[in-house]
Amino acid sequence: MKICQLCNLDFTLYHFLLPLMRAMGERGHEVVGVCSDGEFADKVRGQGFRVETVPIRRSFNIFAHAGSIKELAALFRREKFDIVHVHNPVAALVGRAAAWRAGVPCIVYTAHGFYFHEHMPLLKRGAFIALEWLAGRVTHVLFTQSSEDAETARRLKLIPGGRIEAIGNGVDAARFHSSGSKEERTRLREQIGTPANRVVVMTLGRLVAEKGFPELIEAMADVDADLWVIGERLASDHAPGIDRALTLARSDASLRDRIHFLGYRKDIPELMRAADIFVSASHREGMPRSIIEAMMCGLPVVATNIRGSREEVIDGETGRLVEVKQSQALARALSALAESSETRKKFGAAGRKRACDLYDEARVVARQIKTLGL
Repeated sequence: MKICQLCNLDFTLYHFLLPLMRAMGERGHEVVGVCSDGEFADKVRGQGFRVETVPIRRSFNIFAHAGSIKELAALFRREKFDIVHVHNPVAALVGRAAAWRAGVPCIVYTAHGFYFHEHMPLLKRGAFIALEWLAGRVTHVLFTQSSEDAETARRLKLIPGGRIEAIGNGVDAARFHSSGSKEERTRLREQIGTPANRVVVMTLGRLVAEKGFPELIEAMADVDADLWVIGERLASDHAPGIDRALTLARSDASLRDRIHFLGYRKDIPELMRAADIFVSASHREGMPRSIIEAMMCGLPVVATNIRGSREEVIDGETGRLVEVKQSQALARALSALAESSETRKKFGAAGRKRACDLYDEARVVARQIKTLGL
């Protein structure tokens, strides 16, 4: 078969979709990546895949995507794909419209987390549900990462004539493991400027407000630990930034020597093995891979009580769940773990077992291959 994997960013194609593309290719299928152009498109090409670039803006303004839909539809007709598999909320809407217009026989959508969520204003939430409902009329298979999203899709009848399957999320257990060396841990801490005996809280994500950075930075004022922040703001991001929180972190005398902004890093597994606690303060997620990565590395996790995260983290067993935008609750949960190495060890071991049992990347890919009959 000839299969298109479509997402909006080359970053997503490289970091999240390559394992699925490889698995499909190993089964003899021709797999083509389609995304907006960028440095990571060439990295995917370097893995032996063809990548076609079509600009897809990160905007829900339907009229802004007319040109992208037209260009994608022409590409789909020319390539004669058997399957177009779309990812990310905006690219999924644009891609499904183009695939339907081009007459693609099978349209597959992986919801890495519906854009609508329980903390969204009712009218706005209704509008995004309506968009998903409309696109669902031409969708043959819906994969969701979280079981909660699959249940929501069935309840709202988002895919009336198609199949809905919760596939989970996964990471490479060979890379994300808990057996790092003491020398590696010491070296990384020295490079960052964190003492060997200091408790380190680590977080990972785009530097935007919806990832919970304002609450996290406020919470750290009451936590006796250092914070490593991995990630950066993408040029294509339209989400509100965190300028005020960054100013606080860099100007407050009690914070500026304890909060380290490390930017984009390629050594995430090593950094996790050099940290002590992982935190995700997001306002919304699908099923965050970063939490699974941290669990695989044996870290206890503090996360917000949102879909996806609450499916991964078992409160009181592998970590702690706190309510969204509650900086004091976040501080209490982090402080309790920072003060108890025994609890960190217990939660971390339970989290690693859970991650290995449920979230191995190979199993997630295999579920998709089986469902699609590939």
